[in-house]
Amino acid sequence: MPMIDVNDLRKGVTFELDGNLFKVIEYSHHKPGRGNATIRVKARNLRTGATLEKTFISGNQVEEARLDFHNVQYLYNDGEYYYFMDNETFEQPAVKAEVLGDSAGYLKEGMECKLTFYKGEALDVELPLTVDMKVVQAEVAVRGDTATGVTKKVRVETGLEVQCPNFVKEGDIIRIDTRTGAYVTRV
Repeated sequence: MPMIDVNDLRKGVTFELDGNLFKVIEYSHHKPGRGNATIRVKARNLRTGATLEKTFISGNQVEEARLDFHNVQYLYNDGEYYYFMDNETFEQPAVKAEVLGDSAGYLKEGMECKLTFYKGEALDVELPLTVDMKVVQAEVAVRGDTATGVTKKVRVETGLEVQCPNFVKEGDIIRIDTRTGAYVTRV
């Protein structure tokens, strides 16, 4: 199996270690005055969703994970699994809820996204940069709360909670950044 140098590990890179697949969430490179540099990574196990923090010494290598990507459409979830349909083969792969983690809150029926496969096993979902969601519950703005920057929490159709400006109300469609979970604009 091909190897990659730990210096090439960056955010989003997937590698294999001790039989497990990891996707790098954070990466930092430390070069002390003497000795070898150390590479610290925070990575998510793609099968269990658990997070691992690992320090490597410069020059170490990890196994490269060969991944396949398929364009899919989100169908539904049964609480334990999220089901998708492959746009080319019409197969319906399923991904465990704990593997999707926070990404699950952005999935809407019919949404197009990209599934990551490793040796035929669906492991991760790549979401669009922004999603438009309908606000189903919003705190009522209190009269006099008009200072700039006043925000409130709203709940959207998938159950996700988002901090929004005070003028957002129930029934509005808002755009959310899937990388940060932040409100972008009212649509």
